[in-house]
Order: sequence, then structure tokens, then C-alpha cells
Amino acid sequence: MKYDLSLFPLKLLILTTFFHLCPVFKKSVEVLDTTLRDGSQGANISFTLNDKIKIALVLDELGVDYIEGGWPGSNPKDEEFFKEIKKYSLTKSKIAAFGSTRRKDIKVNEDVSLNSIIKADVDVAVLFGKSWSLHVTEILKATKDENLEIVYDSISYLKSHGLKVIFDAEHFYQGFLEDSEYAVKVIKTAEEAGADVIALADTNGGTPPYAIYEVTKKVKELIKTKLGIHAHNDIGCAVANSIMAVKAGARHVQGTINGIGERTGNADLVQIIPTLLLKMNLNVLKGYESLKKLRYASRIIYEILGLTPNPYQPYVGDNAFAHKAGVHVDAVMKVPRAYEHVDPSLLGNERKFVVSELSGTANLLYYLQKLGIEIDKRDERLKKALNTIKQLEAKGYSFDVGPASATLIALKELGMYEKFIQLDYWKVINESNGLSIGIVKVNSQLEVAEGVGPVNAIDKALRMALQKVYPEISEVKLIDYRVILPGEVKNTESVVRVTIEFSDGKNNWRTEGVSKSVVEASIMALIDGLDYYLQLKKKLKISNSMFNM
Repeated sequence: MKYDLSLFPLKLLILTTFFHLCPVFKKSVEVLDTTLRDGSQGANISFTLNDKIKIALVLDELGVDYIEGGWPGSNPKDEEFFKEIKKYSLTKSKIAAFGSTRRKDIKVNEDVSLNSIIKADVDVAVLFGKSWSLHVTEILKATKDENLEIVYDSISYLKSHGLKVIFDAEHFYQGFLEDSEYAVKVIKTAEEAGADVIALADTNGGTPPYAIYEVTKKVKELIKTKLGIHAHNDIGCAVANSIMAVKAGARHVQGTINGIGERTGNADLVQIIPTLLLKMNLNVLKGYESLKKLRYASRIIYEILGLTPNPYQPYVGDNAFAHKAGVHVDAVMKVPRAYEHVDPSLLGNERKFVVSELSGTANLLYYLQKLGIEIDKRDERLKKALNTIKQLEAKGYSFDVGPASATLIALKELGMYEKFIQLDYWKVINESNGLSIGIVKVNSQLEVAEGVGPVNAIDKALRMALQKVYPEISEVKLIDYRVILPGEVKNTESVVRVTIEFSDGKNNWRTEGVSKSVVEASIMALIDGLDYYLQLKKKLKISNSMFNM
């Protein structure tokens, strides 16, 4: 029998494309987000009711399976949250209320914590109970058998009211390593009482990954109920511990966005979710759709807390796909996966090439290519520009945070620069009322302006002079201003470095200035920022999609 193989390559291509676009995941892992409960227990972290509602809506959009809204029996704000969230139609997430097992000498139907969960009118309860004998006898002051009764009564009571129950076995790993027989009895009791999920908690965050794997694997062989992991980060292993628990058979993961939480924090779901999906081929949340929303969810939490986003945060940080060494940049420009473990666009992130004294010409080449300028990386003019950049960094510049200033240097060396701004003179007069007067002579125009502080005054004066010729400068706004002391710099006295971020409402770019005077450094960065905008808009006519830097 003969086979026609002429169409085989085409069929193979179609099949390959199908499985790439529609990957067949081996198994699913459900995610419980406890940002609103365990996350709020972190030092200096506090959410208003409106904050909690906003975060819950973001988490639902992200696609988490459960949102642990709080502990309704502990404070009025959490009780109010469970009432308020009912006004919103969530698309995927289920709201869960947190609480503890009944108190030792209280009847289950009279326990305040359990009844507050029922009154919260939710479908899911997250109940924590003791699984470490030390906590049973020394903290709870109960016998081991009494604690087993407490666990059983509490779970069965909530189940009798129609709730799904996730049992958090508190301090399970510590308990198992000291008294494995009793720790297993606790979760066996929870299983008999009808718990839908049993989450093993590394409550003090001190268990290393290899122990998490071994213990979870043994437990997986002993119970049939779905296993989960709740990890804290006290030895910096919360993410690794969560991954190892899943590797050992857990199919339920608890954590917070950005890893906020008690002491050193909880497991960071922003790192866990893409690892499960991209590295372990496990179905999580809404799949690739959720990955693209992770960076946004991360930023929203930072914004609400008034915190600066961690630029080094895996997957979503500004520097997660930043390349500085020339060898790295050259390789990534040829084959991205040479130094990138995943495509940054999958996470809603983007790669960034940093210009610095460690750079090769490939770094500069990248920024020029973004502007539509094609040039051979062996071009001597490019090497001259790089040498100038290195010399300036020795004097205190840091072009990795002000790449637009480095681009101006390259444009000058390439003969593609046109001088639009000529600053002949500047002066600042500080008044006793806190205001300053800025005087500038730029492009033969003399202007005076009053502002709040010297930088604001000079900025106003510069714009007044330049807008007469370049009215488009009115679109440019200062959105960030930072002063840094670079420390000891070779061959200089003490200097300051000023970095300014600009925006025209659509695009952002950053420039730098370095001087012994903070005002002069600020003026240098101001001039560079306006100059960069004019070079790209008037000389190079760069499109918006190629503008950000």
C-alpha cells in the first residue's frame, strides 16, 4: 500500500500551529488570592473598603478562582466588604470568607467566628486549624483529641450550611517534621468532615523546598482530597515552595499579588502563575489571557499601597527583560531566547536594552533601530558615541535610566542632529517666600518666569522662550524628577545626578544631567528632554510607536 506524502509537511505545519495556539495542558491548578486578607496583615499595609473592592474586581478580571475577602469576625471593614461586593457581578472568581475553627470550650453553633462566615453569605469558607501538636498543647491549651474534635465539628458545621470548605492546616510542615503521625491525623479528620480542599501551610515560612516536596508527596499518598499549599517567605523560598508542592501533587495554590503579607510576605502569585503555565504546562486561571494582565494587576496593588513597583520583580518588573552587557544585547537582537527564558510580550512586558559603560555598540544600535535608523554596528561613529557615553558615566552619568540623553549623543556623532536649542545664559534668584525667579537667554530670546523652586522657574522660562518658535513643546510635561548623589566619582568633586521623565500624553522618555550644582544638572536634563522631543518630531519625524525611551 502506497501513501501520498506530498502534503505531509503542510499537515505537520497545521498541527504544530494548532497545538501552539491551543496547547493541551496536562492538569489544572486552582488559585486562591489572599491579598485582601493575609496581604493586609503585612507591616505598613492598609486597604480602605474602596481599595478592597477595586482589588477584588482586578483579581476577578485576572481570573483567580477564589478571592479571600477577609475575616468577617475580626473587624467591621471586612464585614462591610462582604456586603458591598455583592453589588458587583464577578465573572469568574468566588468570594471566600476566612475564619478559625471553633474555640475550645464553645459549642460549634455558638462560635462567633464560624457564624460570622455563615452571615457573610459566601459560597466558600477558608478555615484554619491547628496541625502542629506544639500549638495544640502550648498555644490552644487543648489535648490532641480535643483539637481533632474541634477540626471535625467546625468543618462539618460549615458544610451543613452548604459552604465549600478549604481547610488551612496551620503550621503543617513544622508539625509533620516534629510529629508526623498527629499532623496526618488532623488532615485525615478534615477529610472525614468533608473538607473540599486541604491546604498545607508553611506558616512560619521556614521550610526549605526539598522538605516541602518530600512532605507534600507523602501526604498526597495518604489522602484523596485536593491538596493545596500556603507558603510564607521567611527564608525567601515561598515561590519555590509553592512550585515544589505542585510538583509533588498539590493542585491548589494560595498567595498574594506581589508577595505582600505578614513579616517577609506570602508567596508571590505574580511569579507562580506564569511558572505553572509556561514552565510546567499546567492550566491556570484563564491561561495566556491572564498572563497579559499580570503586570497590570501588579501595578495596581503597588499604586494603591503607594509603593514604587519593584523593577527587579520576575516576569513583570521593568528590568525583568533588561539587557545591559554588550554580548547579551548582541545575542538577543539576533535570537531573543539566547538570553530570555520567555517572550516578554506574553506577560504584557517588553525587553529593554540598557546603555552604560558596560554596553557594546549593539545597545546603541537597538535604540537607533527603534527610531528607524539602520546602521552597521561596526560603524566607527557608533564606537565614538559609545566612548563618549563611557567617559560621561565615569563622571557620574547613568544612561541606563536616562537613555534619551545617550541617544542624543549618538545622533550627534552620526551627523543626524540639528541644533534646535542654544542656551546662552541662565540665572536663578531665590526669594524669601519660597518662590524663585528664573532668567534664561535661549535662541537669543530673553525670558523671565516665577516658579515654585528654581527648577520650576527655569522650566517655565525655557518654555516661554522656546514655544514662540516650537509651539509643540506645550505638549511636553514633566512627570518625574529625581536627584541622586552618585557617590565618589573618579576625577571629580562631589556631583549630583538629576533624572527627569517627560511625557507628551502618549509617549515617555527620560534624560539626565550631572553637575556640582543641582540646578545646573536639572537644566541639562531639561534641555535634553525638550531637545530629544524636537529631534524626533521635527528632524527625524518619528512615529509614536517608535518614540518611548
